[in-house]
Amino acid sequence: MKTLCALALFLAVVTTSSAQVSEQQLLDAVSAPQNWLMYSGSYQSQRYSTLSQITPANAKDLEIKWVFQADSVQKMEATPLVVNGVMYVTQPPNDIIALDAKEGRVFWTYHYPVPTDVHLCCGLVNRGLAILGNTLFMGTVNGHLLAVDAKDGHLLWDVQLGDNQFGYGITEAPLVVKDKVIVAMAGAESGIRGFVAAFSAQTGAPVWKFYTVPGPGEPGNETWKGDSWERGGGSSWMTGSYDPDLNLVFWGIGNPWPDYDPEIRAGDNLYTDSAIALDPDTGTLKWHFQFTPNDRADYDSIQVPVLADINWQGSRRKVILWANRNGFFYVLDRATGKFLHGTPFVKVTWATGLDENGRPIRSPKGEATLEGNQVFPGIQGGTNWYAPSYSPRTGLFYVTAWQDYSAVYLKQPSPAGGAAGTMPRSPLPNLARGPLNTWTEEAGHGEIQAIDPHTGDKKWVFKMDDVSDSGILTTASDLLFTGNREGYFQVLDARTGKLLWRATTGGQMAAAPITYEVDGKQYVAMCAGHALFVFGLRAE
Repeated sequence: MKTLCALALFLAVVTTSSAQVSEQQLLDAVSAPQNWLMYSGSYQSQRYSTLSQITPANAKDLEIKWVFQADSVQKMEATPLVVNGVMYVTQPPNDIIALDAKEGRVFWTYHYPVPTDVHLCCGLVNRGLAILGNTLFMGTVNGHLLAVDAKDGHLLWDVQLGDNQFGYGITEAPLVVKDKVIVAMAGAESGIRGFVAAFSAQTGAPVWKFYTVPGPGEPGNETWKGDSWERGGGSSWMTGSYDPDLNLVFWGIGNPWPDYDPEIRAGDNLYTDSAIALDPDTGTLKWHFQFTPNDRADYDSIQVPVLADINWQGSRRKVILWANRNGFFYVLDRATGKFLHGTPFVKVTWATGLDENGRPIRSPKGEATLEGNQVFPGIQGGTNWYAPSYSPRTGLFYVTAWQDYSAVYLKQPSPAGGAAGTMPRSPLPNLARGPLNTWTEEAGHGEIQAIDPHTGDKKWVFKMDDVSDSGILTTASDLLFTGNREGYFQVLDARTGKLLWRATTGGQMAAAPITYEVDGKQYVAMCAGHALFVFGLRAE
């Protein structure tokens, strides 16, 4: 009876406020801050909201309003969607929950039966959904793309993108552009050949596919040694961005495979560790920029591309802001991919800098040795998949950063002619020389940084005792919301970095906060551990 009552209330909410999300509403997402309609809040991926009810003066009055406890032992990394008072969130691996965004009651649950023999790196997680009309879209850890009715949670269609027995899977939230659902494949650590693909939102029919590792006869294939391109990696597990004026979709591409064996895939290994710009109608590559050619340290470039229009050297310019896992912060022209600026935002020893085209200048200090060498940043990078933010009010770019290193070794040949030791995540044990990275937290810590895009200078740094896997949200009241691995949900002054308030959630925060409004009240939501926490101001 309780379930039927909740469903009846949900249908009443949908009927009263119309759960339909049109293409125009997605384009205008920033001007409807009561909702959160896509993974990064808007196509610009700024994770900035114009809501301002919560301010530096009253942030101390925040309290927990409700908590949703997931029925899963996997950590929650999802960003919820909110549409007219209804919240949609994924609990890992691949369940969709529809909730009352004001009070937390469950309206319905869609359960996807995940196979027991899933082959996927780094946890059976899901980072969120996309929506168009009354349809929700979700990728699955075993490589499927689903469409689910947002009104009652029944399955509309299910298409398989890749065979999970070979490592193909999806953990990112899809991106809806026009009438298409765009998604990329994870699985580089299993030696897949990565791709970004688009499907009809209505039927699930494939529209186009762009391979991130080019085959013979395609531009870029010459950057791979022999047939190493066939299983060259180049996966992605973070959602891209879209510029409707340029009609370009931007996506970050991950590491080549094998991760730590650059010699057997000699060359730059395009389009791994790159930003790519695609025509969303055809999948045609318009430009690319490679951050780390012939990556030998797992410096994936899967970070969310943040789009901003800024004054650059006297004129207004469309740019992409990108704090990369390799330790450098970049500014690119998003119409052409031209490199405009780059500077380290954490300690970097693997390169001495960037040349005039943005190509890294490698340093001997970054090479693996038999004795072991400390290389900065470490295997987790200067940042990773943690969603950044950009505030048009402050003009600052905000990023979760790691200050740490990895010990990097060369494997010694064994007397029998094979290699001694084991190569991480690589099924090629007979390679005689390949760097072996061992991550250590010794002398490492996490930071929230506020970076001036024009110079790369840090305006302020908020240092934490531990590192953080949390993303960032900024608002029009100049607040910054974030979490950390210690379980603290924190509010900072976005202009100064001063800690204004924090609360303990009791679980690692490995997602990014969102904000929304119901009945005139602003809420902030974020996943921590196996739960979703929603905060609001204390009633007067």
